[in-house]
Amino acid sequence: MSPFSVILTILIYFAAMFLVSTLSGRGGKGDYFGARKKSSWWLVAIAMIGACMSGVTFVSVPGMVATSGFGYLQMCLGFMVGYVVIAFVLTPLYFKLGVVSIYEYLEKRFGVSTYKTGAWFFFISKMLGASVRLFLVCLTLQLLVFSPLGLPFALNVAISVAIVFIYTFRNGVRSVIWTDTLKTVCMVVSVILTIVFIARNLGLSFSGTVSAIGDSGMSKIFFFDDVNHPQFFWKQFLGGLFTVIAMTGLDQDMMQRTLQSKNYRDSQKNLLVSSVLQTVVIFLFLCLGVLMYLFASKNGITERGDNLFPAVVTSGILPPVTGILFIVGLVAAAYGAGGSALTSLTTSFTLDILGTKGKTEKEVSRTRKTVHVAMALCMAVVIIVFNAVNSTSTIDAVYKLASYTYGPLLGMFAFGILTRRSVRDRGVPIVAVVAPILCLVLQMNSERWFGGYKFSYELLLLNAGLTFLGLLLISKK
Repeated sequence: MSPFSVILTILIYFAAMFLVSTLSGRGGKGDYFGARKKSSWWLVAIAMIGACMSGVTFVSVPGMVATSGFGYLQMCLGFMVGYVVIAFVLTPLYFKLGVVSIYEYLEKRFGVSTYKTGAWFFFISKMLGASVRLFLVCLTLQLLVFSPLGLPFALNVAISVAIVFIYTFRNGVRSVIWTDTLKTVCMVVSVILTIVFIARNLGLSFSGTVSAIGDSGMSKIFFFDDVNHPQFFWKQFLGGLFTVIAMTGLDQDMMQRTLQSKNYRDSQKNLLVSSVLQTVVIFLFLCLGVLMYLFASKNGITERGDNLFPAVVTSGILPPVTGILFIVGLVAAAYGAGGSALTSLTTSFTLDILGTKGKTEKEVSRTRKTVHVAMALCMAVVIIVFNAVNSTSTIDAVYKLASYTYGPLLGMFAFGILTRRSVRDRGVPIVAVVAPILCLVLQMNSERWFGGYKFSYELLLLNAGLTFLGLLLISKK
């Protein structure tokens, strides 16, 4: 694809997205922080699929099958169990409290310092995670558009963040739910049609495609043989279980959507249905990855990992529409995730960190707009810095960051829900900082101290456990 055809495709998509955002925002005055709990559960379920999948899913998941096979499905099994916990433990709690920000629970349970600590850890977690996800689409657009035109990466980032900023500036959560639904449809259609085109190029029927994937050597799902290996089943399963509880159930961005259902029963429906559909979509991405590696081997394409998908669809061998599908799916996934993250960051920073008590509606609106600008600028800076220092797979980077930043949140919520003890509120920030530092020390020395053991995403559980233990030490009946 030429740079100009890529630009045209992106402009058409954004025209559709801005139309959806504008229409969804009608009648929503003063409704930035919530959608007034009027959203249908099935609509939120579809939106949740898109919300959980970003450009990282779109590009990194197919690229990882050469090294990890279908092992990612082990995490998906954990995801599904985690969604059950969110639906039947956390969701009724949030609805009962009637909170806009889920971190208000920490204030009601422990105190202001714990509340602020939770809000700051969410801010750090979401800013890093969202920026890393948006980084991947910037990297792809740099390859396809900006580098051929001789334009710098910084300009690429500025334009990408500006687009996300514009369509979320006014309508907030209401527009996010509808644009996430559009994003889900575009992404799923793109991956299915790309599978069809590659299978046709390889001369495979449906049954032939299934056989080719099964015989490829890249479709192994379960890994039980080596406990020290990062792909070991229980590491992946438990990592998936607690990752989804932390990154969805304790994430202001994700829970903003499900809390807009009419009641907690509808919220439970959208969470459970969404978890099943997400697993199906991830399975399709893994199948696509196998087919792309077979296609690349046949046609002498040497790229691997995150670079595989862009290389295959822009090789000129597949029909031109394949490149268009890739751009639409990637842009839908990446910018949708960036938009929802920017909205939740603005919501949490305005409500939780700055606070709105005693302020008029006009003052809150002015503060929110200022915060929205600041969050966008911060996101742009983080993307540029990550581009300079990153040396790993993007999806691996996302989960590693989550292990450190979401661990204290998981520990605080678990302590609040599972015990009746109170804590010395002012000591909570110290515990929340010390736990990730101890995890870093253990991870750096695990092979030497524990007979070759390598930590994977179960590091999140360890981080949460250390936080829980720390809170127990500063607690009282």
